[in-house]
Amino acid sequence: MRHGNKVNHLGRKTGHRKAMLSNMACSLIEHKRITTTLAKAKTLRVFVEPILTKSKDDSTHSRRVVFSYLQNKEVVAELFRDVAPKIANRNGGYTRIIRTGNRLGDNAEMCLIELVDFNEIYTKDAVKKNTRRSRRGGSKKVDDSAPIVEQTESVESIEEAVVVDEVAEQAIVADEAAEVQVEENPAAETTGNESPEGDAGDKPAEEGDKEDTAS
Repeated sequence: MRHGNKVNHLGRKTGHRKAMLSNMACSLIEHKRITTTLAKAKTLRVFVEPILTKSKDDSTHSRRVVFSYLQNKEVVAELFRDVAPKIANRNGGYTRIIRTGNRLGDNAEMCLIELVDFNEIYTKDAVKKNTRRSRRGGSKKVDDSAPIVEQTESVESIEEAVVVDEVAEQAIVADEAAEVQVEENPAAETTGNESPEGDAGDKPAEEGDKEDTAS
């Protein structure tokens, strides 16, 4: 039973517990997310968030105070260089705990603790990739998000293209019909061309007959 024990000792003495939290805080700042037990994550959140708040003030005093907790110069430099600008506009709540189930063996409740501003999935700055699919042989589609003027112009251009296609199809059909008529009645042309010659050839014969009768 707890009976008002506000600090979770995590089964360790004071020195061991502080060293463990310092190492976990360094790992969290360096890798931006770590996997641990739920009890350790809750204790680490209480330990690391005041350090993150202190890093917003980039001064020699703040760096020395942060170094007294972390005991790692490379991590302190990364904290003030990379992490502090990201969390500058956030008033607390720098970490997120996501439960991942129980661990095999001792059945301890496991979780993932991460820095909120370095998660690309949940942040608003995440860029959405839009994929465009082309439709071959399909009709043109008017975009609803486009302005009204652009939509009307696109509709007019589509209508003009349809009218031109219809006129071209009518002309092709008329040409094909004319060719079919010529192919079906080739004798009409030949008879029309031979008739004048035949008449011209018959006239001399008639004149010759009249001369014979007169004689």
